[in-house]
Amino acid sequence: MAMSILKLRNLSALRSAANSARIGVSSRGFSKLAEGTDITSAAPGVSLQKARSWDEGVSSKFSTTPLSDIFKGKKVVIFGLPGAYTGVCSQQHVPSYKSHIDKFKAKGIDSVVCVSVNDPYAINGWAEKLGAKDAIEFYGDFDGKFHKSLGLDKDLSAALLGPRSERWSAYVEDGKVKAVNVEEAPSDFKVTGAEVILGQI
Repeated sequence: MAMSILKLRNLSALRSAANSARIGVSSRGFSKLAEGTDITSAAPGVSLQKARSWDEGVSSKFSTTPLSDIFKGKKVVIFGLPGAYTGVCSQQHVPSYKSHIDKFKAKGIDSVVCVSVNDPYAINGWAEKLGAKDAIEFYGDFDGKFHKSLGLDKDLSAALLGPRSERWSAYVEDGKVKAVNVEEAPSDFKVTGAEVILGQI
């Protein structure tokens, strides 16, 4: 009995230590996305959909963008968020990158990318509303395959959003992840803003 209690206490202590270690730092244990990960290999065959109007979608025959086109031979900062038109995403997350775009360019970043589990048309309207399309490249992950492949999918049915993504950010060089951050909760905005990732480049 005493041994069982001791084991339970030790297990509890280990869990507590693990949880404490996760707060405010890079990737969570279940995410496949970690430093050194090749993001294109982690999501094989996955493409994203560049933000666009419906007419642009029709004229492009609903083309998609392979991950290699986004990351190969480039220095990219990418951040993911739960959804277009939602609170923290609109008021804090995107604006933090928009307002620091010159600092990213000064560090040699080729592109700053925002991706969300939305169709490319909703993303496009949202990006235009935020006045951020000139600074940031927006992509839709319409079926969530990109985020599922990286272990960054999240069920947000409680907020009437359905299957979405964690709030996260990463610095990627030629497809290889150099730094990654994931919030403890999608409503948090502690480690995935522009200021944090700028310090990791």
